[in-house]
Amino acid sequence: MSFSACAEPSRCFAAATAKPHSVKSNGASMVSYSMRAPIGRYGGVSSMSRKSNRIVAEAGKGLTYRDAGVDIDAGSELVRRIAKMAPGIGGFGGLFPLGDSYLVAGTDGVGTKVMLAFETGIHDTIGIDLVAMSVNDIVTSGAKPLFFLDYFATGHLDVDVAEKVIKGIVDGCKQSDCVLLGGETAEMPGLYKEGEYDLSGCAVGIVKKDYVINGTNIVAGDILIGLPSSGVHSNGFSLVRRVLAQSGLSLKDQLPGGDITIAEALMAPTVIYVKQVLDLVSKGGVKGIAHITGGGFTDNIPRIFPEGLGAVIYDGSWEVLPVFKWLQEAGKIEDSEMRRTFNMGVGMVLVVSPEAANRILESRGKTEKFYRMGEVIKGNGVTYS
Repeated sequence: MSFSACAEPSRCFAAATAKPHSVKSNGASMVSYSMRAPIGRYGGVSSMSRKSNRIVAEAGKGLTYRDAGVDIDAGSELVRRIAKMAPGIGGFGGLFPLGDSYLVAGTDGVGTKVMLAFETGIHDTIGIDLVAMSVNDIVTSGAKPLFFLDYFATGHLDVDVAEKVIKGIVDGCKQSDCVLLGGETAEMPGLYKEGEYDLSGCAVGIVKKDYVINGTNIVAGDILIGLPSSGVHSNGFSLVRRVLAQSGLSLKDQLPGGDITIAEALMAPTVIYVKQVLDLVSKGGVKGIAHITGGGFTDNIPRIFPEGLGAVIYDGSWEVLPVFKWLQEAGKIEDSEMRRTFNMGVGMVLVVSPEAANRILESRGKTEKFYRMGEVIKGNGVTYS
């Protein structure tokens, strides 16, 4: 995730009209503001969040991912004040000019997915999630990740658990072909319950200025290509946990409609798309890339479009994983709520020319899955057909 969806208020501001943008959430509700430096469509982004577990089901209605008590007026006022200090707009990653290139940076955590790590005892993949959430953001600009920094905080340091978490971070860095440059381990008694920890991280990459992917040349008729996800990834876990609590099932139970346990389905590590995306970018025709995190298709895809353009997504054009079908049924969640909370089986969307779309779909290997899932149209937002 870029600075647009940190777990806590960010102090990383881009140099340069702040405006509210779609919120990316890892399981905590938030108010967000973004800023763009005058170096293209994307710039450094900052955000404010307020955590809350208040996800409620009104009588006769399914569960929703609510505002969760965020003071919108206060958030808007903060946006107004920050706009005076550091005006700009943002994207998935922040760009900093360096010679003929841009350094691209993104920071994120894994949200309340860590709570399932505590419950399941699965600690060796949560670090992959941490790396994925940042490197998948910066690769949307066409940037190659260079290095990653992590922050591991706990009340009492359990060396064995911490080692497993860091191993996952190392694995994530290997998958994204970047270096774990350093990090911080903070032991803070009294702040966390016994056995709990939290994670955050920051990735920095680089891209030549002439090769930045920024969406400015997207036109009506371009094609949306979806790359499959491994599951819920690292967003929406406050809603996931509420659904699980009311479902009557446990993490050890088999996932309805699947052949794995609920724990295995929910803890599946986030796909790291770096090598796959950079390979597709190198072949040409890629005009925009959206990382599908909090906000789902509904909020994330329009972020990369020029004014006056929207998207139509073809229902049934991709594989909706069993975990999402179970979540929707068990929580009685509306289609629109699912589409703006979860990735629904697609973790990354590329906007490409029709020619590139044909090439990608025709040249995919036997094990590769690419979905022709929609197209760009004149208008605004995302519609489904």
